[in-house]
Amino acid sequence: MSRTGVVVVTYNSAEVIERCLDSCGDLPVVVIDNASEDGTLERLRRPSVTLIANSDNRGFAGAVNQGVAALASEFILLLNPDTELTSSVHELETACSEPGTGLAAGKLVNETGEVQRGFTLRRFPTPATLVCEVLGINRMLPSNPVNRRYRCLDMDLDRPSEAEQPPGAFLMFRREVWQRLGGFDTQFYPLWFEDVDFCKRARDLGLKIRYVPQVTARHRGGHSIAGLEWSCREVYWYVSLLRYAWKHFRPLGYRRVTAAVMLGSMFRTAVEIARRRSFRPIGVYGKISRLAGRSLISGRVSALNCLGNCSKATQQRQL
Repeated sequence: MSRTGVVVVTYNSAEVIERCLDSCGDLPVVVIDNASEDGTLERLRRPSVTLIANSDNRGFAGAVNQGVAALASEFILLLNPDTELTSSVHELETACSEPGTGLAAGKLVNETGEVQRGFTLRRFPTPATLVCEVLGINRMLPSNPVNRRYRCLDMDLDRPSEAEQPPGAFLMFRREVWQRLGGFDTQFYPLWFEDVDFCKRARDLGLKIRYVPQVTARHRGGHSIAGLEWSCREVYWYVSLLRYAWKHFRPLGYRRVTAAVMLGSMFRTAVEIARRRSFRPIGVYGKISRLAGRSLISGRVSALNCLGNCSKATQQRQL
């Protein structure tokens, strides 16, 4: 039996999933499909794949937990459907086996073979990081010290090292670590920040995360989220960001982030009105700002109504 099993979560991934599966070779693969509507399921019906077809979208974290539970492997390799292995994963297994190490990740490259700097590795976000993110400072001034540190722009990505936050697009972990952490946190629904939270909790247990650049994968990036309706994509990202900040920051740091979200929403409203030539962004960012305001006052995130309304809007557009 292989020591490593692969977990892939799909959502309208018909365009990319076959190349991902082909690259896995003889590794056992479990694919969890979150109610795709684009023919993804037809491309998953092959003998080498164990398919779990959800009738509704259970979110990325929930689907990953389903996939890990369906495997008996010692090591779990989490791959995005738009990721293709371009080398053996043996060195990731070796790194995960080192004493005190629980997770390992390799180097992600784009279609031309260039390292995906800023995504392959990141450090854990701090309150300052997320304030700069939601205010657009990291986008307008990408060389600022906060962003350089966060996106590891100061690191040599050709050298092995310890890491903090490799992306869930290409991440190996020991089953025992997943069990100790109670799996991925399904409160990060439907996506974003669940992999950051998983790595943060592992590090909080004292476990090391190894970066092994000799192991590589080609990553297209963003194919599933590109299919999400714009307004829901914005709401999902901000809700997960606030949930991470509430879970991992002290109260003062959390409130600084919520205040920055409120201020940033005003800027984003003006920018998106001009870009889209529509007043619709007023409603979208007004919803986000109200959520942040309630979170600022209460000191916690309560986003169920916000998410529910967004999901209903998406379903209505699909009908």
